Amino acid sequence: MPRAAFEPAAVTTPRKDGRARILVAEDETKARRYLAEGLREHGFAVVLAADGDEAMALLQSQIFDAVVLDVMLPGSDGWTIIQAMRADAIRTPVLFLTALDRVEDRVRGFQLGANDYLVKPFAFAELVARLRNLLHQVELAQESSIVKVGDLVIDPLQQRVSRDGHPLWLAPKEYALLLLLARHRGRVMSRALIADGVWGIRFDTQTNLVDVVVRRLRSKLDEPFAAPPMLRTVRGAGYVLDADAD
Repeated sequence: MPRAAFEPAAVTTPRKDGRARILVAEDETKARRYLAEGLREHGFAVVLAADGDEAMALLQSQIFDAVVLDVMLPGSDGWTIIQAMRADAIRTPVLFLTALDRVEDRVRGFQLGANDYLVKPFAFAELVARLRNLLHQVELAQESSIVKVGDLVIDPLQQRVSRDGHPLWLAPKEYALLLLLARHRGRVMSRALIADGVWGIRFDTQTNLVDVVVRRLRSKLDEPFAAPPMLRTVRGAGYVLDADAD
């Protein structure tokens, strides 16, 4: 069967400039500046949030490779943020960086869906090592893991796509879009999020380029099959890939 063309820069952890994109949510000004400067020196692209509500807004409007999240934030606290992320199908890995050092707090963090937990005060080298390890594990999982959504199967390693056992031939941007939506299955992705994730740049919101690729993908993914469509439009919000079985 034909193999779907795959453009790694569009959908894997590194951005087009080679830097992983990190959201840092920290309310203390000095600590926030320290984290930003240190992470940038180590090659990360850093976006800052001074409170929980700002962090949540950024997570809903942009794609990040990882989140460094304090628990005790003004507005929505860290516990609330990670609960909202997982409920909204935002699977971005989270590293809690907090002064809460009780075992109960660590356990709660992991139970809510955190990927790592580091207590303040901390050694910066350890934070960098943990972040790099976290990103590496996510990248390995993305490259090797079969992605399934209902009867849709995507094999990123072999770059093969099938639905209901039938192979699909996709153009490079169609494949990148499908993989992005599948990895964020159940999450409504705005046009800006899709443009960022597939093309790696921010488009004018008036452009119809995203819609064009969505239509092309839908003609191959949904129209040939009798099953309910998987790629759905959420009016005024964007697109979501999901299956009734999910």
